[in-house]
Amino acid sequence: MLTSVSVRNFAIIDQVSLELGPGLTVLTGETGAGKSILVDALGLVLGDRADAGAVRHGAERAEITATFELAGLPEAAAWLEEHELDADDECVLRRVIGAEGRSRAWINGAPATLQTLRELGEMLVDIHGQHEHQSLGRAAAQRELLDARLPDSRLVTAVRDAWQAWRDAKEERDRLRGAARDREQRLDLLRYQHRELEAFAPEAGEAGGLETEYSRLANAGRLAEGAGGALELVYEGEHGSAHGAVSRAAEMLATLLRLDPRLAAPQRLLAEAEIQLSEAAAELRSYVGDLEMDPARLDAVQERLEGLKSLAHKHQVEADELPARRDALEREIEELEQAEVRLGRADAQVAAAEQAYRRAAAALGAARSAAAGSFSAQVTALMQQLGMPGGRFMVAVAHDPQGACQPQGLDDIEFRVTANPGQPPAPVARVASGGELSRISLAIQVAAKTARPIPVMVFDEVDSGVGGGVAEIVGRRLAELGARAQVLCVTHLPQVASQAQHHLRVAKLTDGETTRTTLKALTEAEKVEELARMLGGVEITGTTRAHAREMRKRAAPGGAD
Repeated sequence: MLTSVSVRNFAIIDQVSLELGPGLTVLTGETGAGKSILVDALGLVLGDRADAGAVRHGAERAEITATFELAGLPEAAAWLEEHELDADDECVLRRVIGAEGRSRAWINGAPATLQTLRELGEMLVDIHGQHEHQSLGRAAAQRELLDARLPDSRLVTAVRDAWQAWRDAKEERDRLRGAARDREQRLDLLRYQHRELEAFAPEAGEAGGLETEYSRLANAGRLAEGAGGALELVYEGEHGSAHGAVSRAAEMLATLLRLDPRLAAPQRLLAEAEIQLSEAAAELRSYVGDLEMDPARLDAVQERLEGLKSLAHKHQVEADELPARRDALEREIEELEQAEVRLGRADAQVAAAEQAYRRAAAALGAARSAAAGSFSAQVTALMQQLGMPGGRFMVAVAHDPQGACQPQGLDDIEFRVTANPGQPPAPVARVASGGELSRISLAIQVAAKTARPIPVMVFDEVDSGVGGGVAEIVGRRLAELGARAQVLCVTHLPQVASQAQHHLRVAKLTDGETTRTTLKALTEAEKVEELARMLGGVEITGTTRAHAREMRKRAAPGGAD
């Protein structure tokens, strides 16, 4: 819902602020007071192009701000979140036009392009009477309005789901085809790499073991010398050893134990050390005995290590990862060898999915054609009620059973109208008269009762060229639409204005040198007075006021505050 609009230094408006509520709101006032200028300002904040002529004479810039409440508008809220522009449940659009003609725009305080502003604006506001924001001129909007008339909405869902299944199958088939294009060349490479690894037969953890063995073989002399020296110091030294010294010390303390039992602990530790030294000597003796100088084995280990490292470098993995690489090559070879079989299955799946899609699209197309007839008749009847006695509306549904698969189906849907008898219906976007286009739009929106309308609808010139009973019907239809959406209407007719929940009066004031526009929300008494002015012309009489009060009483339920 549009909650407020602020306009500063735009055209003849110096500063105007609107607080808006739900339902139908009308703007009235003398001709030239600036009612339609407010609609133009709203168009600018929604992304219309502007030039320096939009800036009030003598001002540096014009500024328009519109604030929307997003509760109940998931599409707009999702769009803002996707573009990282969300700010709770509120959306503030701002547009500044400089006197030199340049303009800037913001969405929730973040700079925005006009294209971005228009994209969001199309979800929030629909202006009827001017072509820039006519949602009814867009094919997608026309399709949605017709689909809302279908007796079974599951037909639309079925087509969308069938299209998704077809697209998924086609993407998988295309992936397999892409892989098949260089399949043989790829297989040759993989088979060569796999044979090479199979022939070399790397084992898990082999590289680490070989590194250790190579280090031992390469340093065998040094290891033998060091281990022998340690054995001599521990046990076999000619001039004494650690084992002999510890053994003598243990015996010495053993003879002293009868003199002082406190020597038992150190004596026991020395005895244990004697045992450990004997065991260490045995291990060293065995190590030295097993240590061999084997140049042939050293060469073999070195060659194997170099081979592992060379293969690892070629496959861009660590040496210990070569067995896993060999297994991965086996799986890829198997997958490619089976690709032809899978591709055949994928082709069949795509064909089956497309057939299912076209059956669903055909059912939807038939339902749309049936719904188009009743929708056309209802809109035509409403157009004739709204002052177009020769008007005719039709929904053209062209089904292309061989067309490209689309999520919305295989139908081209076009709204066509004629406002005059004898003229063939033309696309709704080409209707020339602003007033006629507004009333046609009103008829379509009223007829599409089950559709979710754009949350804010603005009607300008909707009552152009009508009066009397037709004008009252226009007002009632606007009020009816206002029960489902927020409706703003610029009107010159009391029959329309009397139906509104909210009434704003626009006035033009001048001091002889400058002219400015003011705006006032009317109380119930002021609404009656404004209706009397619209009815009575120059002089407002008691009879005119009584007529105005009677019009308010006859207004549709919910029309009066």
